[in-house]
Amino acid sequence: MNNVFEKTSAFDDETGDLHVIIDTPKDSRNKYKFDEKLGLFKLGGVLPVGAFFPFDFGYIPSTLGGDGDPIDVLVLMDEPAFVGCLIPSRLIGVIAAEQTEEDGKTETNDRLIAVAANSRTHTDIKSLDDLNETLIAEIEHFFVSYNEAKGKEFKPLGRFGAPKAKRIIEEGMKLYKKPKGAAKAKKSK
Repeated sequence: MNNVFEKTSAFDDETGDLHVIIDTPKDSRNKYKFDEKLGLFKLGGVLPVGAFFPFDFGYIPSTLGGDGDPIDVLVLMDEPAFVGCLIPSRLIGVIAAEQTEEDGKTETNDRLIAVAANSRTHTDIKSLDDLNETLIAEIEHFFVSYNEAKGKEFKPLGRFGAPKAKRIIEEGMKLYKKPKGAAKAKKSK
């Protein structure tokens, strides 16, 4: 099915901003996921009581990550967005990680971190080094506990700057352009 999200590039050609499509707003317990067959966002799960997304969470269109899904991004911005909103953003880094599924299969599942291009609150944040160490540790802990509640293990492997995050996106863009069968075959290895 052809949809607007398939036609959206990872980067804006004019500004160079990263395109992030929000699938779960900040403070939400509901986790949404885009259903390619329906062309709609649908409820994918609900976080336990007391758990919620610390910032807007979304994905980069026209990319595929190590888990076979679009590359994930946590976006720091002033107010929560809404599901399906396109947020022009700038990369500040990545929490490199691997995730072990319930069946024991382990795959790369990095979490890119970006700042909304129009954010007033986070305008001075240019890299992960500009964030408070406690905040980064809390973001990592959120992903560990979020996955644990789903019977998965999320293991942070390191924190890296925007250049590594951009390389991850470029690799994801190449993987996305491969025929769908080739990407799925690589994922199953």
